[in-house]
Amino acid sequence: MDFMTNRFKADINTGKPQIGLWLSLMNGYSAEICANAGFDWFLIDAEHAPNTLENILHQLQAIAPYGVAPVVRPANRDPDMLKLLLDMGVQNFLIPLVESAEQAKALVGAVRYPPRGYRGVGHVLGRASRWGRIGDYLNRADDEICLIVQIESRKGMDNLAAIAAVDGVDALFVGPAALSASLGHTGNAAHPDAAAAIDGTIGRIVATGKPAGTITGGAAATKKLFERGCTFVAAGVDALLLANAADRLARELRE
Repeated sequence: MDFMTNRFKADINTGKPQIGLWLSLMNGYSAEICANAGFDWFLIDAEHAPNTLENILHQLQAIAPYGVAPVVRPANRDPDMLKLLLDMGVQNFLIPLVESAEQAKALVGAVRYPPRGYRGVGHVLGRASRWGRIGDYLNRADDEICLIVQIESRKGMDNLAAIAAVDGVDALFVGPAALSASLGHTGNAAHPDAAAAIDGTIGRIVATGKPAGTITGGAAATKKLFERGCTFVAAGVDALLLANAADRLARELRE
């Protein structure tokens, strides 16, 4: 079995639409339930869900047999955390709140081995190389990493072109909630000014030639984003799917 080839990276680079789901329940069992649904990729969130390294590992192991590509969002840009996730076998990263080309360059270095970067070499201890059993791991690892940076502030928007131009930044992701808040419309991404900024940012990413991604809710909104030029879109959140289904059932019974 080829544990190295990053299908998600290959697919977004060819423009093949990728339908995703946000995972925030911190549980391998629920992740595996969702893995049978037919999504192309999952976002395992460790920024706004209290995922630990152990929880992330359990989810990676649970979904591995199903061919769904895992993307992990760490809480911040900490290179030590990235190193652990890399050795754990994570190939796709969504890094929050990237606001400058300098930050993007540092991230590129953190996820690549010397001489291209400064990732520590300890692959024989990690799941990523199957504990040293992948003989050419060191030669292939850098090229299979997919680094996605999140644009979610006014400063990030201002520096978008420079961020996208950084060699090693593979894709850019618009965070609609935080971006709206940075523009003074907290909790209201539908505000005309916020909506225009989100749409404009997506358009600017597409114009750079690099894949654009974002998160929304529901099939109709997801289809519109693909039509707008996005390549990868998270169409929902596991916790919200559960909450909405529970609310709907209770409401129907009480009515």
